[in-house]
Amino acid sequence: MRAGTVEMNHANAYFWTGKTAAAQYFTAVPFGMNFQGMNGWLYDGGGIDLWNEVYAPFGMVAMPCGNTGVQMTGWFKKEIKTVADLKGLKMRIPGLAGKVYANLGVDVKVLPGGEIFPALERGVIDAAEFVGPFQDRRLGLHKAAKFYYTTGWHESSTVSELLINKAAWNKLPKDLQAIVSNAAAACNVISEGWCQKANSEAMEDLIKNQGVTARPLPDDVIKALKAETDKVLAEAASKDPLTKKVHDSYMAFKAKYDRWSEISEEAYHVTVRG
Repeated sequence: MRAGTVEMNHANAYFWTGKTAAAQYFTAVPFGMNFQGMNGWLYDGGGIDLWNEVYAPFGMVAMPCGNTGVQMTGWFKKEIKTVADLKGLKMRIPGLAGKVYANLGVDVKVLPGGEIFPALERGVIDAAEFVGPFQDRRLGLHKAAKFYYTTGWHESSTVSELLINKAAWNKLPKDLQAIVSNAAAACNVISEGWCQKANSEAMEDLIKNQGVTARPLPDDVIKALKAETDKVLAEAASKDPLTKKVHDSYMAFKAKYDRWSEISEEAYHVTVRG
């Protein structure tokens, strides 16, 4: 893309963390913000501007173009009761979450989507994360493992990006740039809405008809994952000033959003559900 052989790409920013650790923040941050909070930061909290600052040395511009919402922790052949159960577990898990799991003794594997089911079925891996109920069911993961952990700590809102060659983007007149930007924003909202419908229906089927046991991870496991996440994020931020700039912006926005969410979304759900 940098050479202009292709001018646009649709993917996830965390694929490029090998080039810059800051890219992780524009896809999903473990224990991070939900769809509403992420959009608030990206569109109105300076997130997209930072995204393009990170990509400028690579000759790219980017913007949100999709979101799968909360992803699931994943599929496990055996029940997870304590942190000790993670040690030595062979798990397919990419990105920053993989580093966190590795710190807790997980044998992390990185496999493309098409290889997950056969690896899980044959016992090459003991657990796997992919996306959510609908996409996971399409891969048949419920046929290879029956414990489906739902906490979704690692990807609370997973953004896909429209990645554009900067030189090609700058050649577009302002009205066409606006059309592309608004089309991408529409895809962002529409895709997340579709995921809510598709996942709710798929989850009901998995539990009622496919014999899946769905539950959150135990509290002590969540606490251990959170502690390791904080260490991994702090380490990455300490090594690169631009990553720290993005990290500080994200976390400052999250702190404000969390306070607002407590008296808005969370308060509403508590009241309605009793």
